[in-house]
Amino acid sequence: MDKSRTNIKWTVLGLLLGLFMAALDQTIVSTAMPTIVGEFGGFEQLVWVFSAYMIATVVATPVFGKLSDMYGRKRFFMLGLGIFLLGSILCGLAQGMTELILFRALQGIGGGAIMPLCFAVIFDIFPPEKRGKMNGLFGAVFGMSSVFGPMAGAFFTDKIDWRWVFYINVPIGIVSLILLALFYKESNQKVKQIIDWGGVVLLATTVLTLMFALEMGGKTYAWSSWQILGLFAAFVVSFIIFLTVERKVKNPIIALQLFKNRVFTASQLASFLYGAIMISGATYIPIFVQGVYGGSASSAGQTLTPMMLGVVASSMLGGRFVGKFVFRNIMIVSACILIVALALLGTITADTSRAIVTVYMVFVGLGIGVSFVVFNISTLHGVSNQYKGAAVSMISFFRTIGSALGVTIFGVIQTRRLTNNITEILPDPEQAKQFGDPQALLQPEVRKLFPPDVLQKMIDGLADSIAFVFQWSIVLPILAFLLILLMGRANIEKSKPGENAGG
Repeated sequence: MDKSRTNIKWTVLGLLLGLFMAALDQTIVSTAMPTIVGEFGGFEQLVWVFSAYMIATVVATPVFGKLSDMYGRKRFFMLGLGIFLLGSILCGLAQGMTELILFRALQGIGGGAIMPLCFAVIFDIFPPEKRGKMNGLFGAVFGMSSVFGPMAGAFFTDKIDWRWVFYINVPIGIVSLILLALFYKESNQKVKQIIDWGGVVLLATTVLTLMFALEMGGKTYAWSSWQILGLFAAFVVSFIIFLTVERKVKNPIIALQLFKNRVFTASQLASFLYGAIMISGATYIPIFVQGVYGGSASSAGQTLTPMMLGVVASSMLGGRFVGKFVFRNIMIVSACILIVALALLGTITADTSRAIVTVYMVFVGLGIGVSFVVFNISTLHGVSNQYKGAAVSMISFFRTIGSALGVTIFGVIQTRRLTNNITEILPDPEQAKQFGDPQALLQPEVRKLFPPDVLQKMIDGLADSIAFVFQWSIVLPILAFLLILLMGRANIEKSKPGENAGG
């Protein structure tokens, strides 16, 4: 085995560790949050521990993607790792909710480099015919982190200290940094360009106004309030200005001409829809388990394990199939599986057995997992080397935006349906005031206070509202199916004679 192959193996291990660390952080923290809130207080700020991370990630992702195209992947991937580790240490040292939220935003900036650039490096160091298998492996690591995250979070919180859900990133990240510093040998053939700082500011403004509107709407402020309407108006204005400016600059932060490529555009929009599909399952299946079956919050979080194992299996299979079949045919199967799975979830009631729900979850995972592989590869079909990083970062960007928009829209749908159900179940205003809080269904000790007949009706109403969400969510894979048809017969591009796979 020659030295270059040894370097690539250690580089891949470094990338895997970096990806595992960043992906693990998205699930491990949620398990510790009840303990953190118990120590710091500030329950009303809880959502921002997650929102700050997500918003920062969305803003940073396209910026790091473009910068890596201009100046090289290695320095920005390692910079992202360094920022993420610094944020992790500070989160572990936080003395209050406000500090924790700020440090989570710092973590999110680092995460905006790690996720997309990890896959961009894979495209640099492997020839096209090997990228599918490697993307499958990395997709599986992402899925496994979702399985181990809640378990690791529970272990650290119960047995050691909640701060270790952040400190655990440090040894993993340091090993990743060392491996990449020593073994990742990057090509120096980069095109020097001027950074589009105006585009960066406009993009950040556009994303921030949208994300803040989605995160605060219906929670901090009413959807019809001037604050939320003002944020949406600012989003529309900044988005229009951003498009206008980016068409004129020489080196835009997002190359709009990429969207003339129908395979690229279909991949981005379908990824957006898949992000919304995944968040619907990850959000409402645990709520169903906790509210209908009466499980604890931690056990409800662990019920996602079958779905994530489905994601892992599908990612691995997708990595093998992507080199043998056209993108469209693989993703058509994926979309059809999701249509069936969501249709089945739309039939669940309080009488549906947990085993049946688990089977439906596995099918959702099987439908989603392959998208991590195929869209990461299809998005680069016909894209020149100078836009690779920016193109791959767009997949993470659209998937995250889809998740944010999806959880907001589905939240409105579920809340309204549940409110209507409660109104029918508890027509007496006094009874509704006493027992009309659906959150009480998620707290085992409070459920005992309900009269048995009222409790059962409330459980039925909650189950119906969640099934209603899945009935609406069927629209997403149907739209994705139509977008996938636009991909035509595009397939993985074979390496050219003499092409260097060593990056």
